[in-house]
Amino acid sequence: MEQVNQLDRLLKIAEVSNLVGLGKSAIYDMITAGSFPAPIKIGCASRWSLLEVVQWIEDRKRERAA
Repeated sequence: MEQVNQLDRLLKIAEVSNLVGLGKSAIYDMITAGSFPAPIKIGCASRWSLLEVVQWIEDRKRERAA
């Protein structure tokens, strides 16, 4: 079993939107295109891993610097 990272937590779409500075529609469009982390489904709810979203932001920074 994977070791649980104590810094990870699950985010709601509003938190993801605030973190990345994009609207819900833009986020869902990027998910459909495969360019943003897909949510974890918990029943009817969608949640995102904080670590995956932060990694996505860091990847964008590296692309900018390249």
